[in-house]
Amino acid sequence: MTDASTTAARRPGEQALTALGLSAPAPDPADASAHSFPGGGRWRTEIPSCEGPEALAVVLKEASRLDVPIHRISQGSGVWMLTDAEITEMVESTAERDIELCLFTGPRGTWDIGGSTRTDSRGAGLRARGHDAVAGCVEDAVRATELGVKCLLVADEGVLWTLHRARAAGIIPADTTLKVSALIGPVNPAAYAVYERLGGDSINVPSDLTLDHLTEIRRVSGAPMDMYIEAPDDLGGYVRMYEVAELIRRGAPLYLKFGLSKAPGIYPYGHHMRELTLATAKERVRRGRLALDLLARHGADGDMAPLGSRLPGDLQRFEISS
Repeated sequence: MTDASTTAARRPGEQALTALGLSAPAPDPADASAHSFPGGGRWRTEIPSCEGPEALAVVLKEASRLDVPIHRISQGSGVWMLTDAEITEMVESTAERDIELCLFTGPRGTWDIGGSTRTDSRGAGLRARGHDAVAGCVEDAVRATELGVKCLLVADEGVLWTLHRARAAGIIPADTTLKVSALIGPVNPAAYAVYERLGGDSINVPSDLTLDHLTEIRRVSGAPMDMYIEAPDDLGGYVRMYEVAELIRRGAPLYLKFGLSKAPGIYPYGHHMRELTLATAKERVRRGRLALDLLARHGADGDMAPLGSRLPGDLQRFEISS
C-alpha cells in the first residue's frame, strides 16, 4: 500500500468542526484501497462526451488555459457517427498530447427497435441486441483501431468478451484497452470481478455507489475504476466533488470523470447540436478544474498518475478456450 493511501487528507470543514466539538472519527486505514496504477499514481483524469474534432479542440484549448491535466478523452455517440477523417484528426490531436482517446462501439438497444428500453423497467438497456448488433460493434472496433484508436468503450458483456478474444487473437491490437460503460456498470464486487475477467481494463461504476461499496470492490479487484465526479442527468445528476479525496482513497486506481449535470443529452451527436456540444465540452473542463482545486485545498492532489500513462496493469481474466 502506498503512503498516499494511508495518509489522511484534510476533510471538508475538518478544522472548523473540530474547534466546535463536531469532529468526525478518524478514517479507518482498513477502508483504503491497496491498489494503484502501473507505473505509479492512484488517480487519472477523463473528460467524457467529447463528440468530435471540434469539441476535442475546445476541450484541449480550455484544458491548456485552466491547466487541467488529462489522461483520457472519451466519446459517447459511437465510432459509426464519425468519418474516417474525423477519427484520424482526433487520434492525431490526442497523440500529440499523449492523451488516450476512447470511442464508443456499435449499435445499442436504446437506439434500435427494442421497445423494452422505453418501458419503466428499461428492458435490456444499451446492450447489443442480436448477432448483427455484436457484429456492428466488432466492425467499429476493427475500423477504429485500424485508424489508430487505442481504447474502446463497450456497453455489453458479450461484446466485451468478444473484443477481449479479438485482441488475444490479433484481430485488434493486443494493447487495445476496453472500457466498460457507466450505463451497464457493476454495482457489487462480484459483478465487478466478472467484468474484469471478461476483459474490462477500465470499469465505470454508477456514481451513486457508497464509499463502503468502493471498499468492498477493492477487496476483490484492482482493475482501474471510472467514476463520474459529476454525473450527467441521465445517470442521476450526482455531484460528488466534496468526496473526491475519499473516493480516491477508497477506489484507487480511479479515473476521475468530469461530467455535467443540468445539461441535455447529446447522443447521438450531429451538427444540429453544435453550440450545445461545444459549450458543454468547455464546461466539463472547468468542472475538472474545480475538482482539482478542491483536491489541492484538502492536501490530496498528490499521487496523480504520470500524464501519458494508459495501461491497466496485470488483471485477472477468464481462460480463453481454443
